[in-house]
Amino acid sequence: MRNLRRRLLPLLAVLLLLCSAMTVTAFAADDPTEESGTKMIECTDCGAVGIVLTDEGTAAECETCGGTGYVESPSQFYNTFWSLLPPIIAIALALITKEVYSSLFIGILVGGLLYSNFAFETTVLHVFNDGIVASVTDSYNMGILIFLVILGAMVCLMNKAGGSAAFGRWAEKNIKSRVGAQLASILLGCLIFIDDYFNCLTVGSVMRPITDKHNISRAKLAYIIDATAAPICIIAPISSWAAAVAGFAEDGQGFNLFLRAIPYNYYALLTIVMMVGLVVMKVDFGTMRNFERNAVENNDLFSGVNPYASAEEDVPEDKGRVLDLVLPVVMLIICCVIGMIYSGGFFEGEGFITAFSNSDASVGLMLGSAFALVFSFIYFLIRRSMSFKDMMGCIPEGFKAMVPAIMILTFAWSLKAMTDSLGAKYFVRDFVRTSATGIQLLLPVIVFVIGCLLAFATGTSWGTFGILIPIVQNVFSMDNPMAIICISACMAGAVCGDHCSPISDTTIMASAGAQCDHVNHVSTQLPYAITCAAVSGVTYLIAGILVSAGAPGILGLPVGIVLMLATLFVIKKREGQKA
Repeated sequence: MRNLRRRLLPLLAVLLLLCSAMTVTAFAADDPTEESGTKMIECTDCGAVGIVLTDEGTAAECETCGGTGYVESPSQFYNTFWSLLPPIIAIALALITKEVYSSLFIGILVGGLLYSNFAFETTVLHVFNDGIVASVTDSYNMGILIFLVILGAMVCLMNKAGGSAAFGRWAEKNIKSRVGAQLASILLGCLIFIDDYFNCLTVGSVMRPITDKHNISRAKLAYIIDATAAPICIIAPISSWAAAVAGFAEDGQGFNLFLRAIPYNYYALLTIVMMVGLVVMKVDFGTMRNFERNAVENNDLFSGVNPYASAEEDVPEDKGRVLDLVLPVVMLIICCVIGMIYSGGFFEGEGFITAFSNSDASVGLMLGSAFALVFSFIYFLIRRSMSFKDMMGCIPEGFKAMVPAIMILTFAWSLKAMTDSLGAKYFVRDFVRTSATGIQLLLPVIVFVIGCLLAFATGTSWGTFGILIPIVQNVFSMDNPMAIICISACMAGAVCGDHCSPISDTTIMASAGAQCDHVNHVSTQLPYAITCAAVSGVTYLIAGILVSAGAPGILGLPVGIVLMLATLFVIKKREGQKA
């Protein structure tokens, strides 16, 4: 307990100092919009409500009719640095206490207190009604939860039918080494680029038997799953992420900007280089090294408690065929792709790319997984792999297996609702707009760092580049080479922060896919993600210098790859000396 206090007190002291310093600027009353309680703007003509964004003391015009006017914000902490306090507290507590549920709830509670100006009744109502209940009943979130439950049921079906065990036996014969098993996991993760949620859970269910056979820790598998989810989706033109970027960009140039930005998305590209380098060079560092050592030497894949132990079942070694796993997964992919383009209007006359760009990932994945589940039932009935009663029993079993992921997701969404109600993203938007526009040379690395911090604090990458991309478009003309690099930096920073954040839904999904303790996944992944982020930041700095000097910015990528491999070489040498 004393050690915990010693670690916690300095962190809280630094946190309070930062809050105080940032709040002084936020409350400076240079114009009416900077005063406490005047952060919301309401058009006096049409009643539309939006966020104040001022230029030299003048109120922003209404996008609908041009009217202006002010109304009081419900919280004095709205659009200040204090709005970032709830996620900071939740993340700090999760990393210190190693307990994620209570940490997230405390963060939600702090958000409710700030929103209500510390009024008891309003806090309780905001936390439960506007936070937890609103998050669970949101149609998009509910679609994702249904997708999770269906996927859990399908995994349970494949396990009971013996498909996973059969695939493990096949892999034991054909994948001969730990390196091969890890490379196969990376390859599969790269191939499933449609959606990050789908990627995490599918790669996890397919690769767990293989990585277990080769004594690869669940923490390492969770890292590979997480690193091939969002970082792959953000550079894949046909993905839900490409659709999101296309929707956030202005002037209808979203898809074109996405394609042009791919070679400059250094974090995503260097993450792939780093993963392959780690596996081929056989290097691990940080806490991951201890987990891998336990897996190899002690046959302990978890180095701690397995939160999914109750979901594991013994299946006869000779039961099932490889097709019992492969066919349901292939049908799941096909059905989810059809579901995505259906939700985007493909069957109403839209083109494939347009339909994918307009798709609703929640609806597409929910419908696709539902049809895949029906197919799996029919297939296993024909195969006589199990009785109808046993198959029906897989539905509650699958639900039970996904309960840890569902609980963490619900709390993470609720925490995001708290930060949204406090205007956290608008505080960051205003800060970027007023502080970074004059430093052209450093702007790519500044945008990257801000994207990392915002996504880490809020746990959302889509929300982060949704804020930053329009700002970059307002700062630069799109024919300026620096504009594309900065838009890439928006997306790379958002993915990096999302990759590191314990409250990110993708990070939670990766833990669920690998069936790994969530805090263990975060603590082992952080050193890897931070290393890649540091190299990416240096690469963005180099790219900014190259463009400012009139050289092609594309030269930054080979420089970044060399830096990444050199960093891994130095780490391997240092870790070898320690051993």
